[in-house]
Amino acid sequence: MTSWQRLQRSSRTEQRALQDALLQRYVREYLFPFSPHYRALFQQHGVRPEQIRTVDDLRRLPLSSKRDLLPTQDEPQKFKNFILQPDPASIRAAWPLSRKLPLLWTKWTHGADAVRQAVRREFAPCFMTFTTGRSAEPVPFFYSAHDIQTLHETGRRLVDVMSLESGYRVANIFPYAPHLAFWQVFFAGQATGMMALSTGGGKVMGSSGDLRAITRLRADALIGVPGYVYHLLRRAAAERLDLSSIRVVVLGAERVPPGMKARICSLLEETGARDVRVFGTYGFTEARMAFAECPTKDNAYTGYHLYPDLAVFEVVDPKTGEPKGEGEDGELVFTPLDARASTVFRYRTGDLVRGGLRNEPCPHCGRTVPRISSDLTRESSLKDLQLLKVKGTLVNLEDCAMLLGSMPEIEEWQIELRKKDDDPLEVDELILHLAVKQGCAEEVAATKVRETFRSRLEVMPNRVEFLGLEPMLRKIGMETEMKEKRFVDARPKA
Repeated sequence: MTSWQRLQRSSRTEQRALQDALLQRYVREYLFPFSPHYRALFQQHGVRPEQIRTVDDLRRLPLSSKRDLLPTQDEPQKFKNFILQPDPASIRAAWPLSRKLPLLWTKWTHGADAVRQAVRREFAPCFMTFTTGRSAEPVPFFYSAHDIQTLHETGRRLVDVMSLESGYRVANIFPYAPHLAFWQVFFAGQATGMMALSTGGGKVMGSSGDLRAITRLRADALIGVPGYVYHLLRRAAAERLDLSSIRVVVLGAERVPPGMKARICSLLEETGARDVRVFGTYGFTEARMAFAECPTKDNAYTGYHLYPDLAVFEVVDPKTGEPKGEGEDGELVFTPLDARASTVFRYRTGDLVRGGLRNEPCPHCGRTVPRISSDLTRESSLKDLQLLKVKGTLVNLEDCAMLLGSMPEIEEWQIELRKKDDDPLEVDELILHLAVKQGCAEEVAATKVRETFRSRLEVMPNRVEFLGLEPMLRKIGMETEMKEKRFVDARPKA
């Protein structure tokens, strides 16, 4: 694996040359010979592995998506086709002599069983996570021991990008589950030797248990889902707890609203913490790695710093699949360069990015690796609403969430989609459930929300319904769900 210290300051020309070489090797020696799905895809489209010589040649191949992984009646375990499956014959045919000689030496010196064990360590699944399943069936993704080592390495890189100190004590309050966010933090702690306490989040210990653990640990860093972190700190401030030890907050698994960093810092000031750095991170199950923003004095949204030796990212038009230029909006597409076990290739993430990819050096930290804009949204959050006056209005629910999350009058919220009179053939209704800050008049908040939605989104909520804070927390499942239920589509099917 390339030295991160050298790579993160290398020129774009050097990085692209490295990616071209790694891509050639990966396609010829791993993907084509060992992946049932992608070998068939290459053959179906008349693409030979030797035709993929540079990153630009990726355009020869069609895009993949989560739909390709989902089970069908004929293939109930379709995900298995995406697992690299080498055998002695395919290894002999695909690998150059330089790759086979070490195996031959191992066989001569330690026997055939040692060769089988070496291949098994590189390729055999030994760990599993799942996609979250919000928009489709959860899909298992497997790691080999090789992939686990990569997860350790990306953990070290995350710590480096965020300039976290090795002596920090970390409270990992991500939900304990077979999902990337929790395990990336766990393996980052293992790789760097940082003291990490994993509480499992609200569903395991509850907010009171998490707060007891954080205060006893005297945690320097708090890492979790934005909504739950905010909920926890709000409770800590209300109970006048001492969280003055906290110096860093890392947010992941969901988009970070524009006002969230400032609100977290404000709550932490009430608990005695000063000059706290707040970072956003980005990752997804299929990548099996995460990326982070770098530190700034004002907690700016600096973009997610990538690892050009481990993956290639493209931005494409979400409708046509055509590549977009640098800095242009579009959908992120992911291609790994060193993956084993479950492997996707030229994979549509379903994440739409405003501001696209940037290749110029980061103006904050000076790193030269590419960056993804911090302004990301899930494609599944785009809902086609048949409204009373405007037919087929496309509403981005995460844009609604960004507005609600940045309004100081609102403590918690939920967006619900219904059909008028519960009739599948009627028009859609957008209902907002709100809990307002103590001392804020409900009608004042409702008026501001309606005006903001009309001016920014060109859509108005049909109704605004109010709940107290505790009932609202129960409604969104703050301490009972893996992730809060912010969006509820209660529209009956026709």
